[in-house]
Amino acid sequence: MSLTELSGPPMPEESTPAEPSTPPARRSSPFGALLVRLHFYAGILVAPFLVVAALTGLAYTVAPQVDGALYGDRLTVDARGERPLPLADQIAAARAAHPTGSVATVQPGDGDRTTRVAFALPELGEKVHTVYVDPYTAEVRGQLTTWFGSTPATTWLDDLHRNLHLGVVGRHYSELAASWLWVLALGGLLLWWRRRRASRSAARHLFVPNLSTARGVRRTRGWHATTGVWLVVGLLFLSVTGLTWSRYAGATFGAGLDALDARSPEISTSLTAVPAETGGGHHHGDAPAHRVVDPAAFDRVLGAARTAGLSGPVEMTPAAEPGTAWTVTQIDNTWPVAKDRVAVDPTGGTITARSDFADWPLLAKLSGLGIQAHMGVLFGPVNQILLAALALGLLCVVVWGYRMWWQRRPTRADRRAPVGAPPARGGVRRLPLWAVLLGAAVTVAVGWALPLFGLSLLAFLAVDVLAGVASRRRRTGSMPVSPAPAGS
Repeated sequence: MSLTELSGPPMPEESTPAEPSTPPARRSSPFGALLVRLHFYAGILVAPFLVVAALTGLAYTVAPQVDGALYGDRLTVDARGERPLPLADQIAAARAAHPTGSVATVQPGDGDRTTRVAFALPELGEKVHTVYVDPYTAEVRGQLTTWFGSTPATTWLDDLHRNLHLGVVGRHYSELAASWLWVLALGGLLLWWRRRRASRSAARHLFVPNLSTARGVRRTRGWHATTGVWLVVGLLFLSVTGLTWSRYAGATFGAGLDALDARSPEISTSLTAVPAETGGGHHHGDAPAHRVVDPAAFDRVLGAARTAGLSGPVEMTPAAEPGTAWTVTQIDNTWPVAKDRVAVDPTGGTITARSDFADWPLLAKLSGLGIQAHMGVLFGPVNQILLAALALGLLCVVVWGYRMWWQRRPTRADRRAPVGAPPARGGVRRLPLWAVLLGAAVTVAVGWALPLFGLSLLAFLAVDVLAGVASRRRRTGSMPVSPAPAGS
């Protein structure tokens, strides 16, 4: 007996209730489907690294205040409005307090800043012992082991943010976070733009979350997306500037600067007609450990640099080798920055070479300014506040992203799951051939420039393919086998 016979004759057509015509569900474009899936997986897997980077970066933003609280008595003095003592007297006092090592650099004190005399010792490597001297009384205020001018506290916070105190291995975490941050930021912006074009409500709430929606995933998504739109420029900035001094991407960036001849120019320290191979700005351990420098030469060199127009805070570096010039460099990192340099003959006090920040290549300027802004010193406290707001905003975006993942979980008794299912795969198969080829070429190029991004993307793709194969096998194995027809 057929199914029709069991169900009885059909009802007359006029007695059949009319069903509302519902349009078929709109299928997302392959580009949109691929973007959603990439944004989802990258957000889930990379977000933990972003959380660590945001938390450690947030801690670093208060480094100047930490220095003031811990080392204020060494870093500053009460400004007396008097003329500082000769540098020779101040350096003699520092030498008496620190009889070993050679003078690597001197930062003359002025106003409320102490004079900082750095002594290099072979066992310290890149670090130095810095003696802090009152420029008005030559009183030694204390000593610290510093790294490129950073106090122990700032150095500790810097290492925490860069490598979690794990050395070279730890640098991979921060580079991975920076490599994916721009992808997540731009991907989220594109997704929100697509929603804005498709929905008038989204257009009205581009910069303000839509609080009229019911509580749940839609409201969370509104906060997630709107906050991301506000942060996108700052996140792109942090990603780019963070990559410039990362391990692998930084090397690629440096090679690009070399190819374009866009690095900050070196300054010749040669006192002869033939330029010396070494450039200006020797640092820390470059100075021989047992070289004796006449303290009176510091006053002569500083006077020549001031006459040449180098105002504000400066760092003086004695010659690393006999018969070469000293260098004096402006070190004011706040806007407008002062980075001019001069080479000075310590014997006669004459300027032998000069390099002005205004003459640097544009990329070198942008790179230097970007790093200072990333470190929170370019615009002073305003810079610190902006970085703190970016870090807090990024943490909120990550939390909302994970909350959406949890809110989208199945809750039916027969389909319970701890988290939501990932977006459906298949976007790549639906792409036109030209888009696949172009996307592959761009991905390879970006992966070459950002190696950790390329390797992690390959790992994501491999895991996704394996998960798809396993899912298909499970579905195939669970399909019921139809019984063979009778008599076959």
